Amino acid sequence: MRRHPAGVLGRPVAGAILGAALGALLLQGALAIELNGPIAVLTLAAVLGFVLVSGKHGVGAPEGARAAFGYANAITLSRGVLTALLAGLIGWPLTGTAGWLAAGLAAGCAFLDFLDGWAARRWKTVSAFGARFDMESDALFLLVACAVLVAADKAPGWVLAIGLMRYGFLAAGLVLPALRAPLPERRRRKAICALQAVALTLALAPVVSPAAVILLLSLSLAVLTVSFAIDIRWLLTRAGENGGTIAPDGASPTPTREHRFGHWKGSPR
Repeated sequence: MRRHPAGVLGRPVAGAILGAALGALLLQGALAIELNGPIAVLTLAAVLGFVLVSGKHGVGAPEGARAAFGYANAITLSRGVLTALLAGLIGWPLTGTAGWLAAGLAAGCAFLDFLDGWAARRWKTVSAFGARFDMESDALFLLVACAVLVAADKAPGWVLAIGLMRYGFLAAGLVLPALRAPLPERRRRKAICALQAVALTLALAPVVSPAAVILLLSLSLAVLTVSFAIDIRWLLTRAGENGGTIAPDGASPTPTREHRFGHWKGSPR
């Protein structure tokens, strides 16, 4: 018998709230770091809002979160909790304990990003919901990490382009329907997504100088921009060949947790 969505989603959502609260208390008690509460809460609310809304409907997949949340989605949700804690450091100088904490949280997010994909393959729980949840978590992490760097004056404002590019691509899709078409899987996209996470994690570490951060993130932004440009060109060319129409959802390849970051998804993850 299939469990009611509220029962399936209620426990992981409650666990995420408890985990975030305990994490904040631990940081305040053990490290004397008081998080930026409103921003951390808003970030966690965005993660949980996606789970409750999209998970309830399974994102169009009968094997989605309505059936069982699963280990892989639980790991992705844990990554959302770490991202919320990282968002709580917006406004803190990235020196000493706060800097290492930010780098540690970012490294944890990067590791869990690898682990949730492994878990989905290991237990054969790949779903449209899990794929989309993973992709949105990637995008949110990149935006938060960029915001932490800029707010700490360790990186200039243009670095936010790394975190905003995914959302800009979605906005462009509202104007150009061709950009909403599915993309074929490419290893290039997986590698570039991993590069962004590693670059931002290094940039957050106190031992990395602002000059090195600018060089590192300049290269990351350049590579990411080229990747988006390649895919946008492919989508527009394909739309022209098809008379401006996009393939129906049913023609999209089956989503997997190998599709990373937004613009290179095969179909909504």
